[in-house]
Amino acid sequence: MSKIFNQLNNKIFYQVLIILSSFIFTFYSGYRGVFPLDSFLIFDGGYKILNNFLPFKDYWTISGPLLDYLQSIIFYLFKINWFSYVLHAALINTILALVAFFFFNSIGLKKYFALIYSLSISILAYPSAGTPFMDHHATILTLLSLMFLILAIKKDSNLYWLLIPILLGFSFLSKQIPAAFFVIYFFIILYCYLSINISKYLYSLKYSIYGSIIFLAVVFFFVILNEIPIESILNQYIFYPISIGEIRGGNLNFDFKNIFLQFKFIYISILPSILIGFILFKIKRKNLENQKDILILISILASFVIFIYSQLLTKNQILIFFLIPFYIGLSHYFLSKYYKKEYPIYFLIFILIISTLKFHLRFNVDKKFMELNNVDFKLALNAKKLDPKLNGLKWISPYFPNNPDEEIKLLFDAKNNIINENLNKIIISDYQILPFLTKSDKFAPNKWFDTLSVPKENNPFFVKYKQFFLEKLKMENIEVIFIVGADKSPFVKRFLQNNCFKEKKLNKITYRIDIRKCIN
Repeated sequence: MSKIFNQLNNKIFYQVLIILSSFIFTFYSGYRGVFPLDSFLIFDGGYKILNNFLPFKDYWTISGPLLDYLQSIIFYLFKINWFSYVLHAALINTILALVAFFFFNSIGLKKYFALIYSLSISILAYPSAGTPFMDHHATILTLLSLMFLILAIKKDSNLYWLLIPILLGFSFLSKQIPAAFFVIYFFIILYCYLSINISKYLYSLKYSIYGSIIFLAVVFFFVILNEIPIESILNQYIFYPISIGEIRGGNLNFDFKNIFLQFKFIYISILPSILIGFILFKIKRKNLENQKDILILISILASFVIFIYSQLLTKNQILIFFLIPFYIGLSHYFLSKYYKKEYPIYFLIFILIISTLKFHLRFNVDKKFMELNNVDFKLALNAKKLDPKLNGLKWISPYFPNNPDEEIKLLFDAKNNIINENLNKIIISDYQILPFLTKSDKFAPNKWFDTLSVPKENNPFFVKYKQFFLEKLKMENIEVIFIVGADKSPFVKRFLQNNCFKEKKLNKITYRIDIRKCIN
């Protein structure tokens, strides 16, 4: 009895360590500088939904709505401030790390090894961004589905088969990839699993169907409840992104540096699993456990290809380095089971320590993912100078890397100009925290205004977007547009008649555009 109690205490102690690590590293990073285009995106999305301004219906978005809804719930529960914002990222990071600990322990690794790999994941996963971001949610939810897939094969558990399509569905609602690729490969793996013993494992298919129905029912409920047009969802989230993906896919650079060198630690982490795969395939009389391990290895290799390809396709800063401890943990499992020698495991632990330290410094400390790796954080200022709700945030951005005080003063001036404007107005800005700071109740009909979110004139969806944009301005009776930050006047002028608007520069980064004569 005392032995069981001691084991339980150890497990609880390990979980507490994982929770603390997940929160500490995420909060450290989340309060360390901002990259306005990305740092404020989900903050604004959550604020929009709290004001009943909904994705697809009221604003154009090609990125997943799941984060906006989750953030609105957290804002509702914990108030709208920077702490609640970073809390969102920390909670997802914690869930991933705890599930990873459970996963590694369940496949047979000792608790202290499961702890080491899970702590590494907690350091490298969400802290690289520090604040909620679509790519992180999508990749993390897909990784959770992969863990459950491996456990479903290994443990013959119908619960995991039920959860996999739900997780993949929510991953897709965070961002279209990698979930879209994983859905295809999931059904291939499920088919292979059933082929091992179809009479025994047919219930797995049944539970996966149940999971799919549950996910679709939840989505259908939200769509009907909020009266969101199906056509808007398809155009914004499926068809238009496909047109972008086709162009990106055709322009991928498959050179040695792009494919191998920048992911070298991930390749090293998965290499032992590949070598064990050759050993497994050479076994002449494969028992049921061997067959399952082969299927798990195929799943791992397929996931590896999908994660790498998806990362290349996004053309964003690399975020998938937290796969290193995951794949090292799996390699550890296969080495301990089929090779029985310890020195390769020690080498993997060495790689784990080196890579965790390296990418912690690069992404959590230097904030490379948020384009802050060249700034001097000693110049950062407390963002409470801009608004008390941002207290504790160390404000410095790539836009004013040498003078964050000037940036804050310009934003404070823009904030006052917007508040003092009596006409109906919207804000178009990379500083998407401004609608909250100005307590705006009208919003730009876009989630963000980067070069991909808005269709170009030569894109077949440009006409649909233009119609959507102008209709929303008319419905809200918008009379003035404030542009703050990068000059997006050319974007606005694409949709307005020549010389119908009056533009006035209010400060170095703020423009006021009167469009009363443009919207009929």
